[in-house]
Amino acid sequence: MTDTRNPDTRSRLLEAAAGLIAARPGEDVSLRAVCDAAGVKMPTLYHFFGNKEGLLDAVVTHGFDRYMEVKGARESSGDPIQDIRDGWDAHVAFGLENPGFYALMYGQVAPGSFDPAADRPTRALTALAEEADRQGRLIVSVEQAVSHVLSTNIGVTLRQIVLDAPDPELSAAAREATIAAIAGGAAEVVHEGAQSEASRLLAALPEVPEGFTPAEAALLRQWLKAL
Repeated sequence: MTDTRNPDTRSRLLEAAAGLIAARPGEDVSLRAVCDAAGVKMPTLYHFFGNKEGLLDAVVTHGFDRYMEVKGARESSGDPIQDIRDGWDAHVAFGLENPGFYALMYGQVAPGSFDPAADRPTRALTALAEEADRQGRLIVSVEQAVSHVLSTNIGVTLRQIVLDAPDPELSAAAREATIAAIAGGAAEVVHEGAQSEASRLLAALPEVPEGFTPAEAALLRQWLKAL
């Protein structure tokens, strides 16, 4: 009999359920199929998850774990607006690559329901919006910016999943419209070459370069930081 004290058994059940859900997006997955795929008996599944709802909740958390791993692997550009833009693309890509996970993560909702697992990406986005706000680059509140990005990003991703047809042009257009709505003209993307050069100059800039007044040096430093 499978040892219900072994955490590897729980992981096997979780991976089996995740695999079946990912392979059959939108379809019902039976607990029997999950147990067969994991090589365990039904009582073992009930021991770890209680019931089907408990299993699905655990799969959702597992999906958010994977999503945050993907997000965490991306390096920051140093520009919060560009990072929001890149985060949008990563979000859509994750949804299209994992439609079964995504449908559970964002497509199964009930009035007033809140999944703590979904709070992690929201906190990450909020941190970027707060940094953009500190730089004076938002034209709306941080809360409104976060709500605008999340609702539009999720809607665009779900639409592509439902239609089973990736639409990069739709995603890009919605992304830029959303960025413009929260940042206005400050949303313009700085060319990477100019951004790198500005960073290099800022790092090499003396406290007060020769021929500059302290006020001029401070203004130059401010411009380079903006770039």
